[in-house]
Formats: sequence, C-alpha cells, structure tokens
Amino acid sequence: MTVALMWEARAVQGRGAELLAWVREQDLPARPLRREVLRAPGDRVLVITWWDAAYEAELPELPEPAGGLVARAVHRWRFESVDG
Repeated sequence: MTVALMWEARAVQGRGAELLAWVREQDLPARPLRREVLRAPGDRVLVITWWDAAYEAELPELPEPAGGLVARAVHRWRFESVDG
C-alpha cells in the first residue's frame, strides 16, 4: 500500500521564503518513495511524502518549525492510494 503524508504550514507574513528554506533543510530519518515541496500565495508551503507502508504505520514527519516562523499550527493529513 502507498501512504501519502501531507504537511502544510503558513509562514508569518513576509517569511515564506524562510519557511521554504527551512523545509528544504529538513531531513527525515527514513527515505520516502517520493517527496515533493510546493508553495502557494499567502506564504504557504506544502510537503507531500509517499511511503510504502500500511495506513496506520508509524512514519517520520516534519516537525513544527520553531522561532515564530509560522502563523498557525502546521496542518497534517494522511491518505492512502486507491485503485480506480
């Protein structure tokens, strides 16, 4: 089964580039099948990682950024792949 973890944060206004740089510097203790980093207006950054694991598996996730970098708590979602 493939599980996708989504991590989304909104930077404090004007600090989107700093949040994006912080995300790019973060290493996970295990390597996902794929990792994609996206950005959107409003200083938002989204990270999606794909894993070959059961839905309930304990998987490494990005932490909450420190130092007042984000405007609100990080949002996290978990999805599983389904056949069409």
